[in-house]
This record gives sequence, C-alpha cells and structure tokens, in this order.
Amino acid sequence: MKWSSGTSSRAGMFRDRADAGRQLGAALAVMPWQDPVVLGLPRGGVPVAALVAEALDAPLDVIIVRKLGLPFSPETAMGAIGEGGVRVLDEALVRRFGVSRQEVADVEARERRTLDERVERLRGGHDRLDLTGRTAIIVDDGIATGATARAACLVARHIGAARVVVAAPVGGPDARKRLTDADEVVCLMQPPYFQAVGAHYEVFGQTSDDEVVRILAAHRRPEGPTWTPPTS
Repeated sequence: MKWSSGTSSRAGMFRDRADAGRQLGAALAVMPWQDPVVLGLPRGGVPVAALVAEALDAPLDVIIVRKLGLPFSPETAMGAIGEGGVRVLDEALVRRFGVSRQEVADVEARERRTLDERVERLRGGHDRLDLTGRTAIIVDDGIATGATARAACLVARHIGAARVVVAAPVGGPDARKRLTDADEVVCLMQPPYFQAVGAHYEVFGQTSDDEVVRILAAHRRPEGPTWTPPTS
C-alpha cells in the first residue's frame, strides 16, 4: 500500500474533489506508469480522475460497472458486469453460498438494465477506450467498502488491462485487504478512525450525470484510444 500524507487544508481533510484530485495526481505523477489510462468511477470519482489524468498527461475515461451482489447480502459481490456484455462471476463463492443459476440471472438482469441506462447517459454513443495491454488506473473519491472498485478491477482486467491500479485520496485502514484484485493500491490517507468518505472533505456535494458528461467531453482526445507518452 502506497502512503502519502497529502497537503489538504486541514489535517485529514480535502477541500473538495478538485483539491483531492490535484494532490492524488501529484503523487501519481512521480511514479513510472506504462501506457496509462485513467478511469473514473461515476459519479464522484470522475472529477478526481480528471485532475489525475491531467497530471499524468493520460487519456481519461470512465469504467462503468455494476457489482453482482449476493441475493441475501447485496453488499457482498459475487461478480461484476461491465460494458459490452462483460460478465465476471466468482463461481467458488456462488457455490459456497448455494446461489442458484436463476438467482444469479435475476440479479444480473436487474443490474444490466441499470448499467445500460448509465452507459447511455454518460457515454452518449462514444466507445470506451481500449485497455488492451495498458495500465488501468481506476480512480474514486474514496474507498469505503471497496465493492465498486473491486468490480472495476475485475472488469478492467477482463477486457485486457495488463496492470490494474486503484487510486483514491482517502480510504479505510483495510483498503488494501479489500482490493486484492488490484496490482497496486495508492491511497493518500488511511486514517484509523475512517468512517465515511465524505467525512474527509470540507465540501462533498453530489456529482451529477451532466457534470460527468461535461468532464468527459472536455478531456476527450481526437486520437481515441491511442496514447502517446509525454515528451521531456
């Protein structure tokens, strides 16, 4: 687990997502990344990811996922789905808890409808960036349960990412343990008293779909999935 103390306006606090994104971007910019793509988790992770992408001079995209929760414990992920029909299922966990194929199908159908609606709203017909052989840096505004970030890791690897990194301004002390599907976890603050992501921001309003769409449009590169390393 990477650690940096950060320079927020008050100890253990970020002013807002822009402040958090600048600090996280500065921390990530000193690390050697091979062919990175920055992927924000909608919605609150996208403003943070935008500043990270600028710091790395890397393309920005979103990774739109839905975890497949156990029917009797929705917060416990038995798998994940992503765009383009991607589906990852933890078969061992499904067997362990005796989840039937019909139950899995019902959960997947419900989550697929939600995912498709979100893809349509946020992408507006644009294709996702190609992750094949690249470093996927998945960014959120904080790591609480880690379920969504874990789902994103599974999907990113499934669609070709060679290396998967999760980066966040703040997370619980067990963030690394929760994100075993990531090759690396970068977290600026891991307070032992962590209770909620929003508690570590002075301003933590909701991010709208419209804001996500505007951010993606502003950072869209005409060359699409092609990435060119910054010149020295």
